[in-house]
Amino acid sequence: MDYQTLRYEVADRILTLTLNRPDQLNSFTVEMANELEHAFRRASEDDDVGAIVVTGAGRAFCAGMDLSKPGNVFGLDESQRPTINDMHTRLDNPAIHDGVRDTGGRVTLAIFDCKKPVIGAINGAAVGIGATMTLAMDIRLASEKARIGFVFGKIGVVPEACSSWFLPRIVGIQQALEWVYSGEILDAQEVLRGKLVKAVLPPEQLLPEAYALARKFIQNRSPVAIAFARQMMYRNSAQSHPIEAHRIDSLAMFYTSLGDGKEGVQSFLEKRDPQYTGKASEMPPVYPWWK
Repeated sequence: MDYQTLRYEVADRILTLTLNRPDQLNSFTVEMANELEHAFRRASEDDDVGAIVVTGAGRAFCAGMDLSKPGNVFGLDESQRPTINDMHTRLDNPAIHDGVRDTGGRVTLAIFDCKKPVIGAINGAAVGIGATMTLAMDIRLASEKARIGFVFGKIGVVPEACSSWFLPRIVGIQQALEWVYSGEILDAQEVLRGKLVKAVLPPEQLLPEAYALARKFIQNRSPVAIAFARQMMYRNSAQSHPIEAHRIDSLAMFYTSLGDGKEGVQSFLEKRDPQYTGKASEMPPVYPWWK
């Protein structure tokens, strides 16, 4: 796919995915949503990609939805009157997929499904969908220049991009509601205090720190074990009882012990770096267990 709103660049098994509408502060469009969804699903199956760093071109990360578009700025089909039943039975029907489903949610679901660690390097303004898209990323780093806002109430709409699932899990329900109710623009130190981001860094250190983290996550690591671990953490933590985690842990341990686990144990005994051969594009037959 020839991306018009993104840059997709792979070096040393790290994909840098750059939102690339700098003259519009990387504001979000339906085209960008479609390209982001495609890029994350592509990277998930690309064995040349071990980890993903997401950032913005120019001085912004993403200044939110492009509100200058004519018609329904969110790209929704106003002739429809969808029901909750439609969202269960017709979710992938073109009329619902293209005219009803939240575009930001399609992006964060693609990030959620991804087999690779995802690091958000928030280099500037991240407002609305610019903030909520980062919630599905595993680690968020912020530049000192970052400004983050969950501003939906100010324009009469609701938090989107599955953020009502992600945000309370990251910062707690009290903090999530305060930020959403107020719609305030938060500086980098405020989101650090709220534990939305791991660290606040000088602008020139943001990407180097993101790449250092990415290398830590992929060097001498089994891509299969990483893919399992990422999905196990997200999905098992939302289960109602630890027995559900036990079911999946058992299957994941069984199959990784047959593959890269053997090499990992042998390399430990021989005091050398492991040479893993497993591929995230060729997962064991129990994956994805949730489908």
